[in-house]
Amino acid sequence: MQLSLFSTSETTELKEGFTLEEVFEAYFSCRSNKRNTINALAFELDYESNLIQLCNELNDGSYQPEKSIAFIVHKPVQREIFAADFRDRVVHHLIINKLNPLFEKEFIKDSYACRVGKGTHYGISRANKFIRQCSKNYINDCHVLKLDVEGFFMHINKEILFSRLKSFIEKKYPYNDRELVLEVCNKIIFNSPTENCIIKGSSNNWKGLPKNKSLFHSPLNCGLPIGNLTSQIFANFYMSAFDHFIKKKLGIRYYGRYVDDFIIVHPNKEYLKLLIPVLSIYLKDKLCLSLHPKKIYLQHYTKGVSFLGTIIKPNRIYIANRTKGNFYRAIIKQNRIIELRKPTKQDLKEFLNSMNSYLGIMIHYKTYHLRKRMLFKHLNGNWWNHVYLSGGVAKFVLKIKVISSSKRKLRQFFL
Repeated sequence: MQLSLFSTSETTELKEGFTLEEVFEAYFSCRSNKRNTINALAFELDYESNLIQLCNELNDGSYQPEKSIAFIVHKPVQREIFAADFRDRVVHHLIINKLNPLFEKEFIKDSYACRVGKGTHYGISRANKFIRQCSKNYINDCHVLKLDVEGFFMHINKEILFSRLKSFIEKKYPYNDRELVLEVCNKIIFNSPTENCIIKGSSNNWKGLPKNKSLFHSPLNCGLPIGNLTSQIFANFYMSAFDHFIKKKLGIRYYGRYVDDFIIVHPNKEYLKLLIPVLSIYLKDKLCLSLHPKKIYLQHYTKGVSFLGTIIKPNRIYIANRTKGNFYRAIIKQNRIIELRKPTKQDLKEFLNSMNSYLGIMIHYKTYHLRKRMLFKHLNGNWWNHVYLSGGVAKFVLKIKVISSSKRKLRQFFL
């Protein structure tokens, strides 16, 4: 059920439209991340005409989201993903390009997901700083409370989200296309990606996935698809009320949140115990969400806290075992490829993407000996014929074949 956007008097007002320049800007932003997908390649065959048509559909109100592709990923954990059609991704970028500057003013400093310069590494460094400051450089006692929202994306209430978003846009959005932005947001939020979706892979892939982590089992009018840019940003906006409740109403200084995973540091353990039901009631009453009963962590800071793939302890941060295990399995996967054939250009590209993604995470922490041991002990030696390590053990780079001086001159002559 879609909510009514405006009263009768408001709908008679002239609607301002999106410009073609804005749509093209959104397209180029979207293309930078998804250029090699089948949908993106098909769209690019005649992208100018497709963008003009999309712009017209948005402005005349005929735009409707296309079918999504549903599949399961297993890294870093098993998750259900709904990949929107490429033209819908362009629309998502268009909307977020317009709203993000306003959202950034609304969000607190310590919400970390999908924000420029405020990703996982920033969140980890902030949590580490909270502990250090609260304990007066590890001299005084302090305790860490870490909580998680159960089935977060699948239980976001669409009516609450849109109602809050509508109020926010009407108050903060200063441009004449406000009505159209709200109309498109309404279509994105209330779209049901499970209807007529395309299942990629086997239905057996869903085995082992809890029902509260699947849109196919979400309550009525609840759930945003993991995989869409708008879902990530709207989810952050949905939780911003909770952030402000903690920071302003409760006056908690040391608090940070990454999506549905949040941490509070305080010198008084009993205070943190009393805080748990207070937060639970707020989430239930205001956002229709529940704390995960099996993911409540409350310990003295010296015990260490697991946060965003790391273990934070006094004066040091370790990589969590799950990240180490995933890195090892990624190495074994690449070994299987080179054992079967000489790697193609696509194989080499995937090797670099996979290995460098893990190295890019690990170089931020004291993992030099771990990285060196993992690669030189487990990586198939044939890979070293095609790549080398740069910056110590920081990044894989492709080897470039050296052309002899005479051949280079001959090639330049014919060119």
